[in-house]
Amino acid sequence: KKRRKVVGGIGSGRHSGFSSRGVTESYRSIDVRRWVREGLLEPGQWFGWQWSVDGEKVASVKAAAEAYAVRLVYRSRSYGEDWREMDYRVRLDWTPCNFGGSRQWFICPAKGCGRRAAVLYGGTIFACRRCHGLTYACQREDALSRMMRKAQKLESRLGWKHGFGGKPKGMHWRTFDALVSEHDRLENAQLGQLEQRFGRYGFNLDEIL
Repeated sequence: KKRRKVVGGIGSGRHSGFSSRGVTESYRSIDVRRWVREGLLEPGQWFGWQWSVDGEKVASVKAAAEAYAVRLVYRSRSYGEDWREMDYRVRLDWTPCNFGGSRQWFICPAKGCGRRAAVLYGGTIFACRRCHGLTYACQREDALSRMMRKAQKLESRLGWKHGFGGKPKGMHWRTFDALVSEHDRLENAQLGQLEQRFGRYGFNLDEIL
């Protein structure tokens, strides 16, 4: 059997079991799409997957690819409890793509679930976002933060710095005008939100901008 060691992304390492509305970005996760891209799910292959922070390993799992499942082996514990040896299978499923081929999925192993999921999040077991009660960080944004994020995304697409700039080379004028119009709308909406927010606390917007 082949064995490989792979380094995963950054995880917080503080969550065990099911949670109360945490955010996905703070949980360690495994992504079936990445494992497929890296050729890790070929049946008969063992590999290690680990998470690191500032180059230091903070957690790891061992995995064995089978024909219709992937076996996960690792240790887990909740605060104040002893380590538990975890060893279970996560079933795999495939759905056809519109233009040929197929897309691979994990089947959430949490009791009573069985949903398809591209990403599973770590705890006592790796399970889907719904089973862990997780939200995406963007779902917790207020209106002002959401508009700022969208405006910054447009600026990145336009290649602007400090909120302004010209038309990128190769971009059609119609596309450029549409993006600038949307950016201006978001900027004006942000000013409206700031006026409402600071006005409630007795601040003058002209004095703080």
